Amino acid sequence: MDEPRRHVVDVDRLPVGFPTHRHPSDFWQALGRAVATFGFLEETLGKAIFSFTAMRSYPDDQIQEAYLGWLKTLEHALSDPLGNLTDSYGKVVRDHGDASIENLDELIADLRAAAVVRNVICHGSWGMPDDSGRSLPLFVNKRIEKFKTPIDTAYLEQLQRHTAELACAVINTVTHMGWQFPGSSGPGDPIFRRS
Repeated sequence: MDEPRRHVVDVDRLPVGFPTHRHPSDFWQALGRAVATFGFLEETLGKAIFSFTAMRSYPDDQIQEAYLGWLKTLEHALSDPLGNLTDSYGKVVRDHGDASIENLDELIADLRAAAVVRNVICHGSWGMPDDSGRSLPLFVNKRIEKFKTPIDTAYLEQLQRHTAELACAVINTVTHMGWQFPGSSGPGDPIFRRS
């Protein structure tokens, strides 16, 4: 049997920016801003979870148990992905009892839909753009469903704006309670004061 003819990639001859060299810079900038905004949304959800759990009242005989569970909740708020954060956020708002949010179910549905797209843009492999500048990212979810929507710069810019609006809607659920959003200097009663 003949020895196979072996090959390796000549890295020195790759185009500058490989494998991203086929898309214009504004596409990558829009993608980066969309990804960063999803990170901001996740941070915002974590702070909202902290807010609704920190400001919840408990009977005296349940305080110790609630405190121990709270630490685990806060750990998850720091490390969970968007889908899990959405579920936790919905639960803590509902469990609070005094929440004044009229459109919570709609907000949760919007956050869940955003989580699907977030996974695509954060984990997809971007194919070559077509003649219109659209690229179909290769992404298959856990149910073996392939993403089928070509994405261009305008799509990413709109996605970034929508994600920022979702983050603002989550912030509003905290500030509407009369609380200052954690980490801000905005209006409302501070939830946590540093001594």
